[in-house]
Amino acid sequence: MKNAIIPLITILGMELPMLIAGSVIMEQIFCLPGIGRIFLESLSNRDYPIVSGVNMFLITVVLLSNLLVDILYGYLDPRIRYD
Repeated sequence: MKNAIIPLITILGMELPMLIAGSVIMEQIFCLPGIGRIFLESLSNRDYPIVSGVNMFLITVVLLSNLLVDILYGYLDPRIRYD
């Protein structure tokens, strides 16, 4: 079971940034309030501190998801150990 879940974790780890990127499009289409809408409005208003803050938040989410995937690899597969 542990060996079969490794590809699933890989796919989920790659899908998280795509979900975040897709939220920008979905919020614009359905007029939903959210981080994607804030990002696009601040880009059009040239509000660079908000653009930088949103980028830092999204980068942090992506990096933490990659870290979580790497930690789960080490836990699930005994051949992968970090020394």
